[in-house]
Amino acid sequence: MSEPDAPYAPEELIGLYQEMVRVREIEEAIAERYSEQEMRCPVHLSIGQEGTAVGACAALRPADQIVTSHRCHGHYLAKGGDLKSMLAEIYGKAAGCCGGRGGSMHLFDKAAGVLASVPIVGSYIPLGLGAALCFKQRGEDGVALVFLGDGALEEGVFHESANLASVLSLPVVFFVENNLYSVYTPLNQRQPGRPLSDIAKAYAMPSHEIEGNDVLSVFETTQTAVKRARAGDGPSFIVAATYRWREHCGPNYDNDLGYRSEKEFQSWKDRCPVRAFGGKLRAQGVLNDAVEEKIRDGITAEIEAAFAFAKGAPLPEETSAGDGVYA
Repeated sequence: MSEPDAPYAPEELIGLYQEMVRVREIEEAIAERYSEQEMRCPVHLSIGQEGTAVGACAALRPADQIVTSHRCHGHYLAKGGDLKSMLAEIYGKAAGCCGGRGGSMHLFDKAAGVLASVPIVGSYIPLGLGAALCFKQRGEDGVALVFLGDGALEEGVFHESANLASVLSLPVVFFVENNLYSVYTPLNQRQPGRPLSDIAKAYAMPSHEIEGNDVLSVFETTQTAVKRARAGDGPSFIVAATYRWREHCGPNYDNDLGYRSEKEFQSWKDRCPVRAFGGKLRAQGVLNDAVEEKIRDGITAEIEAAFAFAKGAPLPEETSAGDGVYA
């Protein structure tokens, strides 16, 4: 991608759009097929949050490391994770990126720099610090990016990690996807009335509060933070406002539960990051019907091939049940 303040090439803009469409279509396909009862694990979909995953990961190099939580599909895919391995994992197959043992919430891809996704809220944050410390001790200019939700800010391990990252001036970026809810509890019932970005002041690190549905804003802000980390100037804190469309866990919609209003949901859906960016590119003459059709046809073919691979892959051998288990 372009350096800060440099103009974007049309292929860079199309690349960002294509990746957002790809993440959206893959998760929509998971939601559509989940009722077949062949994916025997929970799924936490990030539909509606594509701008944060794609924009942030576009600012990273392949060798940079990310860690993330239970809502990890978009991050894994945007960082370059292998789709066939991801779907095979969700189907519990031996070809999965965790051998079929972890399911949707345990995605890893060493080649792509996906260090870990871990479902226990906040527990993965120190893993990102470990990667950052490793880069620093080796004298490498790698960067670790930690994706976390607004709920993880209430875990003690975040504050311990933020403090240590600042004290040691580690090359790490804390990227908060603020989708307003920790499961069903809204932010205003969990946090005092101040911007989340103010949290960074306690740890003497720069903070940025941005529109997470604007993929270019996400990319540029993350790029600034990554450049600072790569130069040895320490951690940064980014809060990106975004919104998950579907239920907290599962393929359906859960507005009927009453924790959020239909009006609120619709207002965020109207701010769809994929549609907004596509409209901007059309207005600039970068995107047209022919390019759109080519993008979507390619993604559809990739998805169909990946699902066929995952469904046809063998289950783990029963004799391997004890592998990786330690007393």
